[in-house]
Amino acid sequence: MTTFTLHLPRDARPGDPAALDESELVKDAFSWGAFFFTFLWFFVHRLWLAGFAVLVLVFAFGAVLALLDVHPLAATVAQLLLQALIGLEANSLRRWTLGRSGLPMVDAVAADDLDEAEAKAFARWLGARPATQPRSPAFTPIPSTPRRSEPVIGLFPDAERPR
Repeated sequence: MTTFTLHLPRDARPGDPAALDESELVKDAFSWGAFFFTFLWFFVHRLWLAGFAVLVLVFAFGAVLALLDVHPLAATVAQLLLQALIGLEANSLRRWTLGRSGLPMVDAVAADDLDEAEAKAFARWLGARPATQPRSPAFTPIPSTPRRSEPVIGLFPDAERPR
């Protein structure tokens, strides 16, 4: 299961279906598109500043490797490691950019794919409960135990009663 974050406009009110028209769901996982296409992935997702920063970073990194006269195999490995870092951080940069542009994160859902995540997030936003798995017959809730009357020693919320 993968975690997805739901981003909605700042002025959106829970239960408002019109806010879902402007919503964005962002997968919290490695981005293969950003790994293979680096700055082009950012431009496709309209992340202009991050895309230009990655473009400059990739070309500057290549220039530094060329100036240092790094062995071609080592340079290739270094470039692949840079692309792996970009793939790891691409969706975080996307979330950051959405937050700055007025679409902060309002919810996170765990789902197998984007369609399931969208259904869960939208159902939560609209106040409906998503379909849940039936409880197993072996599940029994644990009854709560009453609080003790003796004082507690240590750094607990109810450590001592005032005298």
